[in-house]
Amino acid sequence: MRCMEADVKRIPLFVLGGALALVPALRAAQEFKPSPNPVTEAVRQVLVKESKHLIDSAELMPADKYSYHPTEAQMTFAKLMVHIVQTNVAICSAIGEMAVSDLLKLAETEPKDTLVAAVKQSFTYCTDALAKVNDTKLGEEVSMMGKRTGLSRAAAMITIANDWADHYSTAASYLRLNGILPPSAQPKR
Repeated sequence: MRCMEADVKRIPLFVLGGALALVPALRAAQEFKPSPNPVTEAVRQVLVKESKHLIDSAELMPADKYSYHPTEAQMTFAKLMVHIVQTNVAICSAIGEMAVSDLLKLAETEPKDTLVAAVKQSFTYCTDALAKVNDTKLGEEVSMMGKRTGLSRAAAMITIANDWADHYSTAASYLRLNGILPPSAQPKR
């Protein structure tokens, strides 16, 4: 016993602290249960995060700044919101084999309230589409607006997830250029 006590005393505290810090991680690893649909579940998780960021961005931008665009070559914030809605509807309709929504008819001249509501609806639409999918369907070709795309459902899901990140990056830049902290930079509440 004395020998063991002496050995414990020789262990540097940072090693002991590091080992203790691993306990929660090891426990979490033991609780991990593989998902039968890891890809679709991952995209659903991205949807939750990115939809919140994009909806919050739409709400944060003042109505009088919806016509803002940094350069002539870039779309206005309103056009960005319309683009988000139309992209969500087009790609998510393909992913979930759903009828195309009337949201495609949205115009950038609509008032802010209408555009914010449309962004919210488009993410509800994507949520519904992704609820219909599981990983067994990832290799199937999807059709968009009744036309073959040559894309697998997996490719469409990766495309929409990338689009959400790209669109949020643009929205966040527009907000910052107008002196507004984007949602992901806001202090935690």
